[in-house]
Amino acid sequence: MFLQFFIWGCWFVTLGTFLAANFQASGAQTGLAFSTQSWGAIIAPFIIGLIADRYFNAERILAVLHLVGAVLMYLMFQAQDFAQFYPYVLAYMIAYMPTLALVNSISFRQLTDPSRQFSFVRVWGTVGWIVAGLVISFGFHWDTQNAVASGALRNTFLMGAIMSLLLAIFSLSLPATPPTVNKAAFSLRGAIGLDALKLLRDRNFLVFFVASVLICIPLAFYYQNASPFLTEIGTANATGKLTIGQMSEVVFMLLLPIFLLRFGIKMTLLLGMLAWVVRYVLFAYGGEGNIAALLITGIALHGICYDFFFVSGQIYTDSKAGAHYRSAAQGMITLATYGVGMLVGFSAAGAITDRFNVNGQHDWFQIWVYPAAFAAVVMVLFALLFRNVTIKYER
Repeated sequence: MFLQFFIWGCWFVTLGTFLAANFQASGAQTGLAFSTQSWGAIIAPFIIGLIADRYFNAERILAVLHLVGAVLMYLMFQAQDFAQFYPYVLAYMIAYMPTLALVNSISFRQLTDPSRQFSFVRVWGTVGWIVAGLVISFGFHWDTQNAVASGALRNTFLMGAIMSLLLAIFSLSLPATPPTVNKAAFSLRGAIGLDALKLLRDRNFLVFFVASVLICIPLAFYYQNASPFLTEIGTANATGKLTIGQMSEVVFMLLLPIFLLRFGIKMTLLLGMLAWVVRYVLFAYGGEGNIAALLITGIALHGICYDFFFVSGQIYTDSKAGAHYRSAAQGMITLATYGVGMLVGFSAAGAITDRFNVNGQHDWFQIWVYPAAFAAVVMVLFALLFRNVTIKYER
């Protein structure tokens, strides 16, 4: 988990700043680059359902995908313009996104009570993301204004390539996680993960699935714009400060089992959605006068934003999937969150960012108001339609 999320955090956070400084990318081009994550997430269930649940050990597939990722990350490091960079980042995310479902599947298969134990495993992914940001900001100082102007952020891709190679090797030492689906029972529907669609017959899970898609539209604004936003308004060590969000994630990851047991899955998910609304409002007003307290508070809310919706959602999905199709179900929820929802979100974020861009300066108040309002609507609809349930596991 540490290596998995170190790799992602070491280049994805600063991608928007890198593209603007090195390739003079527009908001639309930046959105296009970020949307490769979504295309990877959309393809992920096909890879997981066709391979991981049927033919090969999950840890071996994880090793192969990260080895391919190391090569592609090095090619991203060498790219000289956006046209050359884009195919490499697209291919990389197609290889990387399935690994998110794989690491979850490997973890869930080894745990006896995932609702209580998974957060203590997943928290190391958060630590990896934090360390990556601190290395960039306080170790190598690649995100200072002078360093960004000189192209120092290009080195984040080289670091990612090295760490991807390391994880590919390490993956071969993970606990054996063989397929759980009988190969003799092959069907096209099962192979591409469509068997997990039966979960949508449950009205509650359908509401959760649709909410997952919709809430990721405003989520895309944060991933795409947080680093450029803080850099443009003159925040020092922006990448390092953004790790405050992951630090809070560690705290709330450890608190998540308590919230799930005491308040239930519905209230936990609603708190996650509410945090997104509050965060964007704080960014809108904090950016107006560069009010550090509002900005830091908004960043610190990431722990609730991510853990209470996405991690608890993974646990809820795993409990609904049953023993045989956990990998396919995780792939399906990855498609819903990082795939369809964020694909629309990155497109919207790029268009709105360009709309409020005047001579290279952005009206960040207007840019952040849009995702705040959208997240509020999704939260209200979810509160009205989702019924609280008790998480139970089929072993």
